[in-house]
Amino acid sequence: MGTPDATTHVTLQGLVRLQADARALKLPAARQARGRQAGLRQSRQRGRGMTFAEVRQYQPGDDIRSIDWRVTARRQSPHTKLYEEERERPVLLIADLGPTLFFASTGAYKQARCAQVTALLAWLALWAGDQVGGLVFNNQTLEVLRPARRKKSLLRLLDTLAHQQHQPGLPPSLSPLDGPGLNTALAEARRVAHTGSRIFVISDFMTINHDTVSLLGALARHNNVSALRIMDPLEKELPRSGRFAVAGPDGPVWFDAANPGFQRAWQEKVTNHEQQLRECFRTSGVQAATIMTDDNPAETLRLLLGPGGRIG
Repeated sequence: MGTPDATTHVTLQGLVRLQADARALKLPAARQARGRQAGLRQSRQRGRGMTFAEVRQYQPGDDIRSIDWRVTARRQSPHTKLYEEERERPVLLIADLGPTLFFASTGAYKQARCAQVTALLAWLALWAGDQVGGLVFNNQTLEVLRPARRKKSLLRLLDTLAHQQHQPGLPPSLSPLDGPGLNTALAEARRVAHTGSRIFVISDFMTINHDTVSLLGALARHNNVSALRIMDPLEKELPRSGRFAVAGPDGPVWFDAANPGFQRAWQEKVTNHEQQLRECFRTSGVQAATIMTDDNPAETLRLLLGPGGRIG
């Protein structure tokens, strides 16, 4: 996508050209697409953390966090605060370009997919009249771009995505734990995000720990947060047989898929991580969806987002 080498490394020009794909997402569909997984749209209820509108009697399905306890006590029945969405809502895109995303067995490198998904969401947000900002990080640098409703700011975000990637042929010089990581970005996002922001965390979530749960939960408490997981098919299941080479920062890595011990160890690791990730999203109250490295990012977003490319 974008450029001939976009499967391993995307450029600013390639990310700019993705506005054509994003524009296509905004076209009304002849019929509603059916996704392979749950979408990322919120309900049509008025949101929390927006401009206050009114108080009305509690109805099934209302967010219990929006209950007005003073009115409830005075009227002796549950009442809920309603909010109108702000006209210019901040959209914050947290893009993980760390070493674990410098990998692919098929399709594009995870870092390339992360950059492409972030760019598509940025274009959609700008055209919707939202303020667009981002936090882009690898294991050496974390750059914060505060939300703004200017194309110049969006282009700066895309330029940061292009330059933060690991360059092909140059292995990461640090381990994933040595520099800024996902938890650092989430903590910084909590300081940057205004209440009621729409936040997307685009990552492979390979480095999550107990702190990630609390950081995501704190961010989701006053914002609408979605996790977009970038995943390679090899991270779900190994081939049953054969010797395979997987692209890595130091060149191809070979493994024997027919080795029973290797299969068991791999599957155990995958199962444990999947369970940890499900619990992380459930506990933190974050919506989650997966984008595979062999997916077309624009087509996948078409299935995940609302009609007309609305990012909810």
